[in-house]
Amino acid sequence: MPRFRASLGFVAAAAFLGGCAHYQLGTGAAPAFRTLHIEPVANRTLLPQSQAIVSTHLREAFARDARAQLVNSAAGSDAILVVTITGYRREVAAAREGDTGLARKFNITLEAACTLRDQRAAKTIWENRPVSVTREVFTDGGQLQSEHQAISLLAESLAAKIVRGALDTW
Repeated sequence: MPRFRASLGFVAAAAFLGGCAHYQLGTGAAPAFRTLHIEPVANRTLLPQSQAIVSTHLREAFARDARAQLVNSAAGSDAILVVTITGYRREVAAAREGDTGLARKFNITLEAACTLRDQRAAKTIWENRPVSVTREVFTDGGQLQSEHQAISLLAESLAAKIVRGALDTW
């Protein structure tokens, strides 16, 4: 009986470990392109300097992912990504307790339209795909300062969504 239990335990362990042998971290699918050129981010909003912040976070996110190599010119790339910031808005989410005319918390939203073109196949993979992210901002430390700090976090989240959309399997 003890030999049977030992052999049963061995078989169960072998089956369990054998099932994990081919596991890979990540999506498992390679993107349709190997090199990518990111056009300078355009800004159609009144949010100053947002294109520089979004552009920086976008390049960092693609560099961290490493499934596609970033190149400096469109001529030497397999694909081109064009990002345009199309919207920025704030909505009151909570009012101050002592003065209901003043906001204590805002939900701020950053929106972009993205176009991804495959240069090798001369086709557009997706065009003007909307991407948006929202974040809560508390105005306890001042609205301007709180909002300014949140813009970088919004840009980072927006970049992460764009990278997933471009490199994950569609």
